Amino acid sequence: MSTTTLPPHALAGHLQLSLGPVLFYWTREQYANFYRDAADWPVEIITLGEAVCSRRRDMKLDDWLGIGRELSQAGKQVVLASQTLIESEADLRDLRKLCDNGEFIVEANDQSALQRLSNNGLPFIAGAALNLYNPASLGVMARAGMQRWQAPIEMSQKDLAQLINDCHEAGIPHPCEVFAYGHLPLAWSSRCFTARRHQKPKDRCQFVCQQYPEGLMLRSQESHDVFTLNGIQTLSGACQDLRHELAVMAKMGVSVARLSPRAEGMAEVVSAFDQARHGKLPKPDPLTLVDADICDGYWHGRPGMDNTRRMTT
Repeated sequence: MSTTTLPPHALAGHLQLSLGPVLFYWTREQYANFYRDAADWPVEIITLGEAVCSRRRDMKLDDWLGIGRELSQAGKQVVLASQTLIESEADLRDLRKLCDNGEFIVEANDQSALQRLSNNGLPFIAGAALNLYNPASLGVMARAGMQRWQAPIEMSQKDLAQLINDCHEAGIPHPCEVFAYGHLPLAWSSRCFTARRHQKPKDRCQFVCQQYPEGLMLRSQESHDVFTLNGIQTLSGACQDLRHELAVMAKMGVSVARLSPRAEGMAEVVSAFDQARHGKLPKPDPLTLVDADICDGYWHGRPGMDNTRRMTT
């Protein structure tokens, strides 16, 4: 494996930016164009792969590896994401191939990936879906080969700061990644909600989720954006935006801020976060990088859909 551990700059130093895996179902052309552009963006880490649904078969492992090699040549650290919900033996076979890819470190998003990687002595990134909340569990993961971990998306800044401090005092390696921008991944189900919306069974869904490159909005009777449906995944209706919290993250010991890809306006999102981590922030007016509501409630210990900046301005 050419990438056995993360490079030193990924473990300490200034706050890095990462692109998470594309959570929505795009066409091969969309993926190719997106990552061709991303090669020139000011992000240090790019995570590739299908993390949501195994029926999305446009991109094979070899395709992701090809993109990964190109991004690696452009100076990016490449990570391959595992599927979060494993439902069949076929899923397990694909997972084994992913974990044994021999080139790039894997982000483990469920226990099956974690077991495969740790049993084979391979380093890994611990995904947010593993739900790591305390130093004891992080210590176990570190001994198993964890190189970095993602904070649960509902963890507040106060609780995360305490956890990072507790890990430091216990001598547990704690490079931490925080979900800083995008629709928050909230839940996964064996049922496909997008297919149901189109009155199609999951095993004959005709890939209708590809019609929604940024998900299908679910609104309340009061026309509020409550959730974003993405096949078997449920995301927040609004986008979390922690751009104004990057200095706080760096001070408390967070290593990486994750930006979740969107179909439109992502170059502007990355640019804004890059400027923010270098202290170049606009005036604290309510702002939207793209046409979407903003939420940051979890980070401030409030209901996740709250927009605390709007409340205080």
